[in-house]
Amino acid sequence: MTLAQRSNESGNTNTPANDNQDVEAAAVVDEESIADLVRRTERRAMLVIFGMGGWLLLIPAIYAVLTHGI
Repeated sequence: MTLAQRSNESGNTNTPANDNQDVEAAAVVDEESIADLVRRTERRAMLVIFGMGGWLLLIPAIYAVLTHGI
């Protein structure tokens, strides 16, 4: 198995492969962004559920209009 060479796209060739960033600080940022993503997904799911429920409530009214010609 051969290893592929990766190009340094940032243009900074003096930066080592492991730039020794604080792992705990990065984990906190990642946890916060993941929590934000989950909250947005939950809100969207609730809107979809309520929207589907609203359309289901309209079905009897549509049926009454179509059958009785009101």
